[in-house]
Amino acid sequence: MPTRDTAWPQGTPCWVDCQVDDTGRAREFYSALFGWEVDETPSESGGYLMAMRNGSAAAGIGPKPENMAMPSVWTTYFAADRADEVAEKVTSVGGTVLMPPFDVHQFGRMFVATDPTGAAFGVWESKEHIGAQIYNEHGAYCWNELHTPGYRQAQQFYASVFGYGYQEIGDGENFDYATFSLPSGGDPVGGINDDTKGRQTEAPPHWLAWFQVDDTDAALTRAAELGATVLAGPDDSPFGRMGVLRGQQGEVFAVIDPSRAVGQPPTPS
Repeated sequence: MPTRDTAWPQGTPCWVDCQVDDTGRAREFYSALFGWEVDETPSESGGYLMAMRNGSAAAGIGPKPENMAMPSVWTTYFAADRADEVAEKVTSVGGTVLMPPFDVHQFGRMFVATDPTGAAFGVWESKEHIGAQIYNEHGAYCWNELHTPGYRQAQQFYASVFGYGYQEIGDGENFDYATFSLPSGGDPVGGINDDTKGRQTEAPPHWLAWFQVDDTDAALTRAAELGATVLAGPDDSPFGRMGVLRGQQGEVFAVIDPSRAVGQPPTPS
């Protein structure tokens, strides 16, 4: 059971949460799907709910901001040593800060922005809350990837903000995909997909959160029983058996069973 109790390195996707109209309904849905225990947070937290797996923080569920029209979404947050400094960097290289940095009580400091291609993301400077304490197991997030038609523009932007290095694993014709790693190196921490190639989608640029499951087929069936819509899958891949879902309130997320990998992973170029 991979767990963590210290701050994530800057640039790591460190947290995911969904913003929905009905947090109680989302609580019931995801608890039934992933086995989450969803705790209430203090009243001053504005109705934000903390989802736990085996006593460790896995994800958040929150209400949409008041007086802001937006769809229900899952948001990916990137770790920052200093949120204000990262916000300045975001604007200096063509991003837009939608919610300037602010303190979330004693838990941390954050802001929300869009990249130059239009995909929204969050940035989290941890204090008492480091972000995800559990990952890469059933019911916890395991991967985050950007879907955008502005493939090269997005790569340049995130490299400028977080110093990412990229490895291309697509074939350059039917599929363009790059994994990214932190400046310190190590294993990839996320990916960027060129939405102009392969399976076409009408979705705007977005960060897709992936949750690990023990059985993709069972997860898709259970999600549909609970009122979700299966958008894709189950499909086999060199990374696992996977599927994409639209939740009860319209939020899109993905599931994958990495133990069911089929074929050899592409060779990075």
